[in-house]
Amino acid sequence: MSSTMIDNPRELLAWRIFSYVFMVAFTVLTIAPLVWLGYSSLKPHPEIVRNIFSLPTTIHVRNYTVAWQRGQLGMLMANSVYYAVVATTISVILALAAGYGLAKFNYRISALVYTFFIMGLLVTAHSVLVPLFVMATRAGVADTRFAVVVSYVGFGLPFLIYLATSYIKGIPGALEESARIDGATYLQIFWHVIRPIAAPVVATMTIFAFLANWNEFVFVFVLTSRQALRSLPVGVNAFAGGMSRDYGLLFAALVIATIPMILFYLFFHEHLKRGFAAGAIKE
Repeated sequence: MSSTMIDNPRELLAWRIFSYVFMVAFTVLTIAPLVWLGYSSLKPHPEIVRNIFSLPTTIHVRNYTVAWQRGQLGMLMANSVYYAVVATTISVILALAAGYGLAKFNYRISALVYTFFIMGLLVTAHSVLVPLFVMATRAGVADTRFAVVVSYVGFGLPFLIYLATSYIKGIPGALEESARIDGATYLQIFWHVIRPIAAPVVATMTIFAFLANWNEFVFVFVLTSRQALRSLPVGVNAFAGGMSRDYGLLFAALVIATIPMILFYLFFHEHLKRGFAAGAIKE
């Protein structure tokens, strides 16, 4: 079928037109909500209520200053950075070490342990919220940053271990043998041989984990009660509830929360594509 499409100029042209139309439509559907959110955040609440799709008649920058101060978004953003950086660092190091052990140490239980980790992909956060909250309360770590970080690490490890194990399996064993002959320990081999070679998948793991941890909502919402421990997504959610019914403030808070992720993707999207492709193909 593919050869017929290539050989027939009309079908090839029709396929190209369909592809371009589909991509343009998808781009519009993706960008349009962001554009609407951006200019709506510059409108006062009454103007938004009157016509939700109209352009702003005046630039209402006050929405951003009020949202930043009333929602304490600076403090919440700092909390999000802390949770994302700490949890991502721990998750990537543990996943890479586990991937090395599962890929290169052929113990009898290696397959069972790997299956156990992969089964973690089937567990949803909402299915364990109640037991997790009870465990954190009884352990005396509820309403602490420690409980949030541990939850992030635990739920992020299965996917990261899958990526790390798949990539490290493709690293030639001759490199390890050479290091062993030179007298290197397993820890030295991991740090000086495996880690540099696995840099592409490490970049992918870091980006995926950071994005997931930054955007996470439910763990912080359930495991913390003090405003000083809340993250940016939880703080933005407060604008849609009891804190304010002002749509202008809500849209401004959403823009503030969205900009860091857009900038993060613009800087690292090439690393994400290269690393994920490498991690998925290497076996």
